[in-house]
Amino acid sequence: MAVSFMMIKDAAKYLGVSPLTLRNWDKQGKLPATRHPMSNYRIYKIEHIEKLLKDIEAGIIPTKAKPRKVLKRKLTVKSVID
Repeated sequence: MAVSFMMIKDAAKYLGVSPLTLRNWDKQGKLPATRHPMSNYRIYKIEHIEKLLKDIEAGIIPTKAKPRKVLKRKLTVKSVID
């Protein structure tokens, strides 16, 4: 079973926030990042992104970030570990 991840730029675009906001959420524990084994870049599990989005929409997790216009197109998900 492959685990799907998003790079920070794709995750930020999907959530409608900036990559800096995602870095801050990682530091605050709102959205934990995993590190890519080769490049050490931040990557995010799809399941964590979807849970965070649901929690924000339900008002469980307050955010100071101003929502951007969310794209309606489908983003491609890269599998890092097969």
